Amino acid sequence: MNNETLTLSLALSDNERTRPLTQGRIQPQGVRLIPTVVHPSEMFWRQLKYGDFDVSEMSLSSMFIATARGDRRWVALPIYTSRMFFHTNILVRTDRGILRPEDLRGKRVGVPEYQQTAALWSRGILEHEFGVSAREIEWFMERGPEKSHGGATGFKPPQGVRLNQIAPATNIGEMLVKGELDATLLYLNNRNLVDRSTIDIDAVDTVKPLFQDKKAETRRYFAKTGIYPINHAVVIKRELYERHPWLALNLFHAFVAAKQDVERETAETMKSYFETGLIDPAGEKALQGDPKAYGMKASRKVIETISQYVHEQGLTDRRVGVEELFAESTLDI
Repeated sequence: MNNETLTLSLALSDNERTRPLTQGRIQPQGVRLIPTVVHPSEMFWRQLKYGDFDVSEMSLSSMFIATARGDRRWVALPIYTSRMFFHTNILVRTDRGILRPEDLRGKRVGVPEYQQTAALWSRGILEHEFGVSAREIEWFMERGPEKSHGGATGFKPPQGVRLNQIAPATNIGEMLVKGELDATLLYLNNRNLVDRSTIDIDAVDTVKPLFQDKKAETRRYFAKTGIYPINHAVVIKRELYERHPWLALNLFHAFVAAKQDVERETAETMKSYFETGLIDPAGEKALQGDPKAYGMKASRKVIETISQYVHEQGLTDRRVGVEELFAESTLDI
C-alpha cells in the first residue's frame, strides 16, 4: 500500500451501526468515502443494473445468483448491515383460516420480489421448519422486470413455482386490503424507486402477523438452529479490489469500528441479545457472543445456508461456494 488516498463512492441504507461512516465520523485508512444514503430496494437495483457505487450494501441472494450466472463484478466482505428473523414478518388476512404456517398451502401470497434474500429466508424456513414448499403456494410478485433485482440478474420463475406478476396499477397492500391476496411474505411500503405499496398495513384490522408472538418464534428458531438470518453484506467493485487488495481489510476494520462506536450505548448493544434469547429481560441467561458479529468465522453457517436455499429453491443451477463471493483475505477472520 502506498500513500495514495482513494476516493470511493459508498451507498448504505440508514442503519444505526453504519451511521458513523455515512456521517463521515469514521473513514477507512487510505480511503475517502463519498456516502449516499438510499433505500436497499433501490440501491441493489442501481448496483446490479448500473454499477453506480464503488462500495455498497448488497442483497446476498442476488450476489449468489449473479455469481452462478458468471457476473463477477463484485467482491463481498463479511460485513452484515441487515439481519432479521424474516419469517416472523409474514402477514395474513384474518378471514382466510390461516392460523399456522401449514395453512399457507394453496393460498395466494404476495412477495415484493421472489429472489430477494428476505423472501428466500422465509421460504426456506417455511420448508425446513414447517414442511411447506414454495410449490404449494401461488405467488404474486410486486416488482416488474424493469425495476427489480431479478430484472438485472436474468430471473425466471423456478420450475414448478406458480408466480404471477402484480399489475402496475395495484400493489401488495391494495390487494391484501381488497382480499385479492390471502397473505404476504414481506411488506415494504417505504418510498423508493422500486417498491409500490403505500398503505399503513398495521392500521388494517383484517391483516395480522402469522406469528402472533414474534418473540417466542424468534427464540424458538434461534435456539434450535443457532441462525440469525443475514440478508445484506457489503461489496466492492472487483476491479477496485484487484487493483487495491488492501481495500478489503481496511474497509472491514472501518465498519467494525463504526459498529463498536454505536454499540457503546447499552440499549443498542443489548437489543439483539434480547431478540435471540441469548439473554432474557431479567438478565438470567449468560451471554454467548455477539449475535450480530461481522467476520466469516462467526457467519459461515448462515452464509452457507443462504447458498443452500438459493440452489434448492431453483434460483441457481449449482450451489455457489462462499469462496466465490468473498474476498480471500476475509475468509479467515
